[in-house]
Amino acid sequence: MHDLKPEPLGRIRLISTDFDGTIHDEGVAEAVPSALQRRLAELQQGGVLWAINTGRDLNSLLDAMTQAEMFVRPDYVVAVEREIYRRDGERFVPVEPWNERCREDHATLYMRTAPGLKVLHKVLRGRFDAHFYQDAWSPLAVVARSNLQMDEIQRMLEDFCRVEGGIAAVRNDIYTRLSHHGYSKGTALREIARLHDLKPAEILAAGDHYNDLPMLDRQHAGRLVSPSNAIAEVKAHVQRQGGFLAKGRSGWGVLEALSG
Repeated sequence: MHDLKPEPLGRIRLISTDFDGTIHDEGVAEAVPSALQRRLAELQQGGVLWAINTGRDLNSLLDAMTQAEMFVRPDYVVAVEREIYRRDGERFVPVEPWNERCREDHATLYMRTAPGLKVLHKVLRGRFDAHFYQDAWSPLAVVARSNLQMDEIQRMLEDFCRVEGGIAAVRNDIYTRLSHHGYSKGTALREIARLHDLKPAEILAAGDHYNDLPMLDRQHAGRLVSPSNAIAEVKAHVQRQGGFLAKGRSGWGVLEALSG
């Protein structure tokens, strides 16, 4: 059931939006609606901060924004669900000491869990025909062939994480990566809020998929939004907390929430 209309923005001073599926709809003529961009620019001119909180790395996000011909730029980017960058003119600069501490904590975590991960990797490769690899952000990342296959893989990863402690499997559709449990879209949003002395009641968060769940929580954001294309788990999570379920897809849905 949809809310009849979004609440007025009122005290909102920070907006945190996921990118893919939340404001960006790949495959349509206007991937990021110009009407949404104009509204975000208007809010920024009024002193509201905007953060793109994404699973993409920074360069991938900037490339996607260019391809979408976006004319508005966020004040902050949260990349790979944990690194924070602040806009300085045309550049995005790392927020320190957050990013350095983030790198150190992940390096320590991955070193501690390396023996178990080696065994897990071998077991997973023997059982599933998915794509397993490592990259700069995770010693084990997976692209499954289907959501059903990813469901099975995710359960095994979560079992491993419970045993090892301090580690989380961060999923988005048929993709998942491992991460330090203390770093997520939610904790990164909380850090941006801390930098500006903002309370959850002054923050709006919008997302559509599993990896958005940590920021779609009233401990981080008092106003929660999901577009109509959000997965069922996200819609239920947002609705349980009294959030806004938009009628529009992706950016059009977020625009509904920002029109109050």
